Amino acid sequence: MLFRSSWPTALPSLDPSADAARITDLLAQVPVVATRPQVPGYDRDCGPSDACSFGESWSDDTDAPDGHNGCDTRNDVLREQLTDVAYSRSSPGCDVVAGRLVDPYEGKVMEYATQGAQIHVDHLIPLAAAWDLGAAGWSQAERDRFANDTGVELVAVYSGANLSKGDSTPASWLPPLKAYRCTYVTRYLEAALAYDLPITAADANVIGAVARRC
Repeated sequence: MLFRSSWPTALPSLDPSADAARITDLLAQVPVVATRPQVPGYDRDCGPSDACSFGESWSDDTDAPDGHNGCDTRNDVLREQLTDVAYSRSSPGCDVVAGRLVDPYEGKVMEYATQGAQIHVDHLIPLAAAWDLGAAGWSQAERDRFANDTGVELVAVYSGANLSKGDSTPASWLPPLKAYRCTYVTRYLEAALAYDLPITAADANVIGAVARRC
């Protein structure tokens, strides 16, 4: 049994005319470091002997946007970024069981009811990269917030694209769908600014090249 909600939903923008001036402005504000350092201690696992660097996956117990709303973060993202969303009867408004995603990274149209396992939630700035670029020095609460920030850091995408990205930053990975690249680097820079994270010089060069094509 499904509960279909009228909750408004939105898709990540696929507009190829993202403002190059906006990217240039953001790029001028973000700190730039020569290279990405390799900082020891990163551990995403949360078992008894693990560091759990960014907290339990998709925790609702953070002060991130949508935190403490009774839904885990993955369902928050699905609710906000899929269309025609349907929920389970046991958890109306929270437990997503159906919906449609237009994957921003490759442009695939995906149905959650049959392809849910292939829909991932990507961290725009990969957690491992964030750790290396400054998050290692944050408090646990700050890292938990970052990992669950539905406002600037998370996007629902096709799993194949997410796996190909790994922990890459723009210098070594951009969405295969060229029409989304301007939006992608804009969102990447917005996330970096929101958390005072630097980008590398190589990232800045690639982002600048993307902006010139917007």
